[in-house]
Amino acid sequence: MNLTTRDGVPFVRTPEEAFADLPDYPFAPRWREFQGLRMHYVDEGPRDAPVVLLTHGMPTWSFLNRRIIRRLLSAGYRCVAPDCIGFGKSDKVIDDGWYSIERHAAAHRALVEALDLTSITLFCQDWGGPIGLIHAAAEPDRYRRLVIMNTWLHHDGYAYTDALRNWNAQWKPDGLFGKNIPEPLSIGWFMMLPLGVMKPPQLFGIVQSGAHPALAPDEERIRRGYDAPFTGLGFAGHAGVRRFPLSLPFDNPAGGAAALQQATWDALRGWEKPVGFIWGGTDAVFTEAWGRQWAGLYPQASFDLLPDAGHFLQETHGASIAELFLERAARR
Repeated sequence: MNLTTRDGVPFVRTPEEAFADLPDYPFAPRWREFQGLRMHYVDEGPRDAPVVLLTHGMPTWSFLNRRIIRRLLSAGYRCVAPDCIGFGKSDKVIDDGWYSIERHAAAHRALVEALDLTSITLFCQDWGGPIGLIHAAAEPDRYRRLVIMNTWLHHDGYAYTDALRNWNAQWKPDGLFGKNIPEPLSIGWFMMLPLGVMKPPQLFGIVQSGAHPALAPDEERIRRGYDAPFTGLGFAGHAGVRRFPLSLPFDNPAGGAAALQQATWDALRGWEKPVGFIWGGTDAVFTEAWGRQWAGLYPQASFDLLPDAGHFLQETHGASIAELFLERAARR
């Protein structure tokens, strides 16, 4: 692990060779500096084409959106997909206390403004929802459409699910993931559970024995794609991963930008431009009922259910998501 300090902030950087030959991810790396750190983003397609901005959450990166990107590029769009600091090809600050949702949102905003993106369609999911929507509420003139997938905004009256509260608990220092990631349970192996590749007993078997089951070749390539950003970085290099689940506003209002999320929720109640909800129906964290409730606040909203999709619907249903968007956009 090659530790660097800049302006008093210690960080590590994943070597580029860790990302060699990832499936369906041929995109050239691009970089912007944020607070002395290198932030990676995908930027593909004609400069004058309609812009789609794709955010990500925890513990993923722009790799999650690769199938959506490829389909939208073929339809003539420009696709921009950043990696949050601490994730993907971006630098990874090793100080847990550096991370906050407000800082992630500031990095997102800085990239959009540096590239001077306008007429944006925002695709957001998981923590990419608050991070992206905070900027959409702050600079609505830059955005033309929202596509919201299995996410939320903290606000008065929001009922956090038992699944989300358990998720938070398991990332505490004595929780299952807090104790066992990155060893013996790396992020790639962890992702095999919500993607349906493994069952809970197999995951617990890894924790107990350190032995990893064999995967089919396609599954192994996907696992490697989610492991790639953290290759050789150890516990310290996973600080960003740990901080997302420990920034949920019911547990950490300041780190989770509870007040800013509430203000964003209030501001977006007046959103009158197109908004589409595309929802994974088997997600126990952000349920179908919640997605429909949220969509119901907007008379102009569409709601498309992918009944067999879970929380990471971009991975399992990326092509379907892109087609749903293209069909809806064509009607407009």
